[in-house]
Amino acid sequence: MPDPASAASAPALASKPEATARPGWAAVWALALTVATLNASEMLPASLLTPMAAGLSTSVGVVGQSVTATAVLAIVTSLLVAPLTRRFDRRNVLLVVAAAQVVSNLLVAFAPNAAMMLTGRVLLGLTVGGVWGLSASMALRLVPAPSVSRALSIIFGGASVAVVAAAPLGAVLGELVGWRGVFVGAAGLAAVATLALALTLPRLPSQQTTTRSGLGATLRLPGLVAGMVGVLLLFGGQQMLQTYLRPLLEAFSDFGANGVAVTLLVFGAASLTGTLTAPILLKRTIRLTLTGVAAAQAVLLALLFILGAGSTVITVTLVAGWGFAVGMVAVAWSTWLAQSYPDHGESGGGILVAVIQGSMMLGAIFGGVLIDAAGPTAPLLAATVVLAVGAVYTFTALPERTSTR
Repeated sequence: MPDPASAASAPALASKPEATARPGWAAVWALALTVATLNASEMLPASLLTPMAAGLSTSVGVVGQSVTATAVLAIVTSLLVAPLTRRFDRRNVLLVVAAAQVVSNLLVAFAPNAAMMLTGRVLLGLTVGGVWGLSASMALRLVPAPSVSRALSIIFGGASVAVVAAAPLGAVLGELVGWRGVFVGAAGLAAVATLALALTLPRLPSQQTTTRSGLGATLRLPGLVAGMVGVLLLFGGQQMLQTYLRPLLEAFSDFGANGVAVTLLVFGAASLTGTLTAPILLKRTIRLTLTGVAAAQAVLLALLFILGAGSTVITVTLVAGWGFAVGMVAVAWSTWLAQSYPDHGESGGGILVAVIQGSMMLGAIFGGVLIDAAGPTAPLLAATVVLAVGAVYTFTALPERTSTR
């Protein structure tokens, strides 16, 4: 998604890969690998809370705040990475932020105390914001415009693979090699991903030479803020329950520990399937796809509230359907942004990532308040309402295509 100084030059640049005679699919797959290792690194503390707290002589709550620390810096970085690095080749910027993930995991692995661990996790936010903030724009610069949704589905597919595998693998490996060994392994995988980027990314000179594509100008684009409200509703709504899905399942009488584990695995696999399926529907209509995904989530969660406690099979089926819909959301919104604002790719991508991170934080916070106040079904009901509102809002407020061309 190029971000040129002049709108007149954007169509030509946005319609073909740069610096290569062929589409840069190898670089797209390298980005997917980077995203997979990044999401895995983000999720590892969730499966290693107890041993990490014991090893660092601190509380589980302090270790849990490592996730918040990562998210806060990710929001800041996603907004600032484009304007602060506008003069640098995007290849070099991506390599620097990818390498920061290696350093982050090593700092955590060898941390003597909680302060060093949190420092490492804060540094991870640099990679989260940098990679996600630039990923949508990189997709449009690496492949032809008609293939952008496919490229994004591959990149986000890496994130879904991490959702499926990271938590259970982290727990198992933590028992075998210890939590520090798990983070050393994560650093090794991150190094492999960084090397893959170095070998496959072409030179991508920055095209952001004026303030016309800056954050302020981007926020004033017609329809962009309206779209971000939709992002807030969909991501916030689904995160309100996703964070607390396990306690909800545990509240259902037929679910033991094994049933919860299998259901979470099914959810992750369904999410990956939805991510890879999204381009098929997005080729037809983006607005109706987003509306349908939000509406489907609301309906499935309403059915889960009504029927879930009565049948394990029904619960797993509904959670799988919900996971499929969840997997489509990130690809759909990124495709909408890429096609609607091709001249503001990097700044628009940064705003999108910041809103996603912020909405997920808010969803998790409100879900936590609700589950403490009213029990595990409260986040389920709240998520249902927010997603239903999101479906109506997206259909009425989001134009089918808002292009700056």
